[in-house]
Amino acid sequence: MTESSRQRRADARRNLESLLEAAKAVFATSGVDAPAKEITDRAGVGVGTLYRHFPQRSDLVLAVLEREIDACAEAGPALSATNPPAAALVKWIQRYTELVATKTGLASALQSGDAAHQALRTYVHQRMVPMLDTMIEAATAAGELRAGVGATDLLHAVALLCHPIPGERPDYGRHLVEIFVDGLRHRTG
Repeated sequence: MTESSRQRRADARRNLESLLEAAKAVFATSGVDAPAKEITDRAGVGVGTLYRHFPQRSDLVLAVLEREIDACAEAGPALSATNPPAAALVKWIQRYTELVATKTGLASALQSGDAAHQALRTYVHQRMVPMLDTMIEAATAAGELRAGVGATDLLHAVALLCHPIPGERPDYGRHLVEIFVDGLRHRTG
């Protein structure tokens, strides 16, 4: 490999990292539908560089969110190892709520029928559903969770409850999720 090609690869890696960091910051303030120019200006690269790395907006959104989605999915087994089943599930739901509620536009993307967001929805479901099914089964078997609740139900409910509502405070979705979680508890009598 020549020195010139090594330099190009190092530049490409730096550009990629700059784009991911810039997109993460821009998504946090302006949402996942922020203009590409806002991201590239912050990263110090051209729009062509963005599209060379991420041909579709959904590719960029997924790349930015993958680490956080992975960390949320990996939290399930750790919480289950240190808490009773229902408490672990509630703590995980709170973590997932924070992920969805603090990423402007993520709730919409997860619920969108737009084919551009399919990769994101697929990734979330592949990472979350098996782990969440295990947590739900444990809480149901312990008699702490009502029967008939599935992982997809929880993922969709939290995403729907975290949609921004005009005129409501930013943490209103978290409040709605608290009400939803209370309704999940198994009741006797």
